[in-house]
Amino acid sequence: MRKRAGIILIHEGKLALIERHRQGRHYFAFPGGGVDKGESDEQAAIREAEEELGIRVKIVQKAATILREGRRDQVYFLVDWVDGEFGTGTGEEYGEVDPAHGTYNPIWMPLEEILVKNVVPRGLAELTAKSHADGWGNPATIHEEVHR
Repeated sequence: MRKRAGIILIHEGKLALIERHRQGRHYFAFPGGGVDKGESDEQAAIREAEEELGIRVKIVQKAATILREGRRDQVYFLVDWVDGEFGTGTGEEYGEVDPAHGTYNPIWMPLEEILVKNVVPRGLAELTAKSHADGWGNPATIHEEVHR
């Protein structure tokens, strides 16, 4: 089971997310994906930002590790936008036509909405709201329950 690496990108008071419609669910996910063999977590996060959002980012700091029993671990990095045009991602998910994979739509969500919308992982949304207001400290470890 590959680890997942993702990003937290806040720009002008908004959070970069991927709006998903999949299997009857509507939710917003932090950009990211699987860490490839031979790739560091940081390299995967940077690659995924480019694939999913069409932008280059640089790592500011590790923000959180999410541990979910029986599921792959996830690591997220706070990043800064370096260059590129948001919304021009060309990752393989954009070529998907299989309805099981659903839709991918990069969006900017105002920070004040992330706790009232269905942003997942929930613990990461809560950490992002709190840390943006109070400052980013040491990386957090979030234990999330897996709902079946």
